[in-house]
Amino acid sequence: MKLHTLKPAAGSVKSGKRIGRGQGSGRGGTSTRGHKGAKSRSGYSRKLGFEGGQMPLQRRLPKFGFKNPFRVPYKVVNLYKLQELADSKDVKEITPEFLRENGLASNKDIIKILGTVDTQSEDVKPLPALSVSAHAFSNSAKSAIEAAGGSVTIL
Repeated sequence: MKLHTLKPAAGSVKSGKRIGRGQGSGRGGTSTRGHKGAKSRSGYSRKLGFEGGQMPLQRRLPKFGFKNPFRVPYKVVNLYKLQELADSKDVKEITPEFLRENGLASNKDIIKILGTVDTQSEDVKPLPALSVSAHAFSNSAKSAIEAAGGSVTIL
């Protein structure tokens, strides 16, 4: 052990100057808080987003968009998907339960049938006569199903 290696025990020496302990401490008087104003007072706490009286950022930025609280989120199923299902599974009746079993909808989905026809496929077959029940139908889907000899049931 030598004199130049001596150190005080860990935690025994406080770092930094003590604030507000008189003029002789070098941090007396205003105790590093400056003069007057809210920030010099005890109990001061700044509001979240406060910018010193300047218009805060969350009020300067433009607001946009609108969330309609009455919007009904439909799970959309197109006619060509129904046609593919009817051909592969050989069914005549399509219900929400059947669509859920085949992965086109989940348990709480409100299902809407749209009249979109697959024009990309080379082998476009006519729509079979299906009995389709769902929560909503587009006008084109309704007329296409009824034109094919099927029936539409709105739940």
